[in-house]
Amino acid sequence: MIPYTNKGGQLHFKVHVVPGSSRSEIAGAHNDSLRVRVASRPIEGAANEELILILAKTFKVSKSSVTIVSGARGRAKQVSIEGDPERLIELLAAKADNGRQ
Repeated sequence: MIPYTNKGGQLHFKVHVVPGSSRSEIAGAHNDSLRVRVASRPIEGAANEELILILAKTFKVSKSSVTIVSGARGRAKQVSIEGDPERLIELLAAKADNGRQ
C-alpha cells in the first residue's frame, strides 16, 4: 500500500513519473510512490499535463480535482486528488497492487 494522507476530502500521495515512455499507464508501486509512465516528454509541462489527465481518468474525477502539490519539475511528485476519500483510497490500493487494471 502506498502511504497517503486524507486532508479535508483530498487524498495526498507520492507519484514517481517516467516521462518519454512508449505508452501512458499506471505501473504499480515504486518506493512508496505510485509509478506512472507518460508518453510525453518533460518539455513545457507536457508530462505534467498528461500525468494529471491519467490520474483524473484513473480515479474517475475531473482534471481540476487533481493537483501537483510539489515536484512539478522533477520525477518525484506529491499530488492531491479531491473526491470521495473511501473510493479514492480503494482505487489507489488497487492500482498500487496491480498497476495496469
